[in-house]
Amino acid sequence: MSTRPPGGAPGVQAPVPEAPGAEAPGAGAPGAAASGVQAPGTDSPRASHKAGGEPIIRMENVDKWFGSFQVLNGIDLAVQPGERIVICGPSGSGKSTLIRCINRLETVQSGRIIVDGIDVTAGGRNIEAVRREVGMVFQQFNLFPHLTVLQNCTLAPMRSRGLERPEAEAIAMQYLTRVRIPEQAGKYPAHLSGGQQQRVAIARALCMNPKVMLFDEPTSALDPEMVKEVLDTMIALADDGMTMLCVTHEMGFARSVADRVVFMADGRIVEQAPPGEFFDRPKDERTRAFLGQILRPEQRP
Repeated sequence: MSTRPPGGAPGVQAPVPEAPGAEAPGAGAPGAAASGVQAPGTDSPRASHKAGGEPIIRMENVDKWFGSFQVLNGIDLAVQPGERIVICGPSGSGKSTLIRCINRLETVQSGRIIVDGIDVTAGGRNIEAVRREVGMVFQQFNLFPHLTVLQNCTLAPMRSRGLERPEAEAIAMQYLTRVRIPEQAGKYPAHLSGGQQQRVAIARALCMNPKVMLFDEPTSALDPEMVKEVLDTMIALADDGMTMLCVTHEMGFARSVADRVVFMADGRIVEQAPPGEFFDRPKDERTRAFLGQILRPEQRP
């Protein structure tokens, strides 16, 4: 890894609010996929993003430090509208930090991040503008425990977008129905299973009509029997054309849903390819070693 640039230890941004969805108003319809032909080299039959168009997310030579430790090193990544990206790699490789930098939950020390034409790294009002476009779902749900499911979903639309309560509640019920838990609207988070809470978190993010959804290991805190219900919800979003970046070790999800799999190690993007090529013909030895550890014997290349 390269040495840290001069100028002192880079700062770490203050902790994000307990309910990130309440801070991220949105724009654009979540189910509106970008039209266009399948990108060259993708082997996903559902790929619908534009080939060669302007990326909705562009990261250019991004570096990020935590103190003297460089967690991201020269990251270059472009994501087309409607594209589904799965980011995987060993623990500590920088996966979660990468997606947290996209809506500036973490700051970067060098490089540029452009989201829907807005330079996140410029700071100021650009951060708020980007967070209107990007929804995020975390490992630990981050729901307000003192609010009902419905109130969790209506808080941000009412406060950030100025919606009246009846309209906000109608939108919330639409998305709670979409994630198949409308009957839980009057309950508090503590009365829900982990899988149900994570689906509430997804619905809450969708209530802001984001153009991009970021998922940071959304199933890692769930019991095995709850994983499928959350993955099924994410698959439905992918089928509707949502632009998605998902950090996950669910390789079955990656193989069946992703347009592209990005493998990271030591803060770098080591390899990226369509799922068929990534899983069956990995090029880098580190990728092969990772797949050898995480896949069952019959799934290995």
